[in-house]
Amino acid sequence: MAKRTDVKKVLIIGSGPIVIGQAAEFDYAGTQACLALKEEGYEVILCNSNPATIMTDTQIADKVYMEPLTLEYVAKILRYERPDAIVPGIGGQTGLNLAMQLERKGILKECGVQLLGTSSESIERAEDRELFKEMCESIGEPVIPSQITYNLDEAKEAAKAVGYPVVLRPAFTLGGTGGGFADNEEELIEIGTNAFKLSPVHQVLIEKSVKGYKEIEFEVMRDSNDTAITICGMENVDPVGVHTGDSIVVAPILSLNDHDLKMLNDSAIKIIRELKIEGGCNVQFALNPNSSEYYLIEVNPRVSRSSALASKASGYPIARVTAKIAMGMALEEIPVAGGTAAIEPSLDYIVAKFPRFPFDKFADAPNTLGTQMKATGEVMGIGSTLEECCLKSVRSLETGVCHFHLAKFDSFSDDELFDYIKEFKDDNVYAVFELLRRGTSIEKLHEVTMITELFLESFKKIVEMESTLKANKGDIETLKAAKIMGFSDEYIASLWETPEIDIYHTRKENGITPIFKMVDTLHTGKYIAYLYSSYTGENASRLSDKKKIIVLGAGPIRIGQGVEFDYSTVHAVQTIRRAGYEAIIINNNPETVSTDYTTADKLYFEPLTPEDVMAIIDFEQPEGVIASLGGQTAINLAQPLMDRGVKIIGTDCAAIERAENRDSFNAII
Repeated sequence: MAKRTDVKKVLIIGSGPIVIGQAAEFDYAGTQACLALKEEGYEVILCNSNPATIMTDTQIADKVYMEPLTLEYVAKILRYERPDAIVPGIGGQTGLNLAMQLERKGILKECGVQLLGTSSESIERAEDRELFKEMCESIGEPVIPSQITYNLDEAKEAAKAVGYPVVLRPAFTLGGTGGGFADNEEELIEIGTNAFKLSPVHQVLIEKSVKGYKEIEFEVMRDSNDTAITICGMENVDPVGVHTGDSIVVAPILSLNDHDLKMLNDSAIKIIRELKIEGGCNVQFALNPNSSEYYLIEVNPRVSRSSALASKASGYPIARVTAKIAMGMALEEIPVAGGTAAIEPSLDYIVAKFPRFPFDKFADAPNTLGTQMKATGEVMGIGSTLEECCLKSVRSLETGVCHFHLAKFDSFSDDELFDYIKEFKDDNVYAVFELLRRGTSIEKLHEVTMITELFLESFKKIVEMESTLKANKGDIETLKAAKIMGFSDEYIASLWETPEIDIYHTRKENGITPIFKMVDTLHTGKYIAYLYSSYTGENASRLSDKKKIIVLGAGPIRIGQGVEFDYSTVHAVQTIRRAGYEAIIINNNPETVSTDYTTADKLYFEPLTPEDVMAIIDFEQPEGVIASLGGQTAINLAQPLMDRGVKIIGTDCAAIERAENRDSFNAII
């Protein structure tokens, strides 16, 4: 199929307000899609209701309607604008559900609007639990024993037939909303009552629980010529039972043997072809940890939260390519990073995504995890080893820790720690580390947590390095080994009982400084200014003669600090570039527009700590650093950076102090 020339005007429906399960990743997807369609010469109309987003800027789409995302309002826009087509899979579950409503109500037909990309039939087969189950069975793909129900009485009967424990999965909801595990009928009634209310089609799947299986995801892409590729395979550290948005996720897949990896990858490609999805698609599997038995959990026939993570993990612009495929373009016709979209990415590094939870704001809320997502945001660390990327991620979270150590677990007995980790909780990984420090075996921890041994062995290496550091205070070779593993200066300083700045100076004096590697997964030889630090290998970051300004990003989405600060940092970068300077951004949030490597002249995907930012400043030697646009994250970095001799431009530390310090502010008033 050739690029569509009969289509002139396209409507994209955004995702509306930031909610759990649907955050900044859809601003990233919507922005990419709008720009991709304009690049191909189409007129783009955007409908969205979130003023904090980049996608609602007037230069992103040709026309923006800041209106409620309801059937009534979108129908009015369609009747007035008369676009030729809608691309439904860009605005998350909100956009997808609205597009499906518009078709069912006959509004698309009335206005002569085509649904481009994945067809409504394919969307129905992927989203409707019963149709999905029938499709999987028809092509020989294993699905978990389950029954579709439409009321509580049916749900009770289904649970008896399937056998407890069961998991409830409402159809057409976001982030597992309304779902959960039930061990008995009483729990089923409690969860089911809400689940039926929240499903727009009042349909709930009652599914046999496979809690404890490995959870594996594939992000795959297909065009209308039936060319299908795998963009990224991802592995959840937590087993099935924790929503993937609440789990630590690692890419590429590390713990599977070649047989199981190929088996699941082949299944994902088979599914996207059977569903005839055109564009990106996320496929989730449950794999028995003791055999090659697997089940399909679900398919997202749209750009999803996992798509943003896979895009940043692989450097492959999934939303951009999806938009162009919707317009009839083939993968080999779409340029990506010096090659084409038909080339499968290949990672020569490891990434770890860590969820950011809101329990610091809601201390009395239960911190147990399940199939309903609770994380408000996420961070991603890129490293040469699993240990390095995990340690980068944990210090990116901004939860008051710089390492896998939570003081609250110091006073727990071994029995109390084991009781604590029997349930999935937001901070279990810190309790696991504490048990490893006390000599608990990997076998015992695997038995209790069902975390794959490979990850537990990696955690044990970190604990062993802690002991080595304690036993060799001041030793330069030990310091170098710890930095290669990913340890922060701050944590090493705490073990060596010395100020953090002394560790920094010791490293500098002994030549223990990071180099910067390039995220290059298509291996075309093109220079891509998407960079991460490492203490091994060769430097790939190229210095230019231009004057440089660094903009500090806002880190993970959390309560009180949302996508609005990504909006600010992106606009700062655009202004700096227009003024003729080289714009450099540092951020660690894979959901955002700012971490699209085409936004700034250079992107450093790094933790926002004084140490990590200072390493980039030492290398780049910028004219100054802007710390006033990245929310509290960037503001908190201003003073530590200034103390190290960095020039803070724009709102400086003195002005920040007058505004932030209540006594200083009152004195001015």
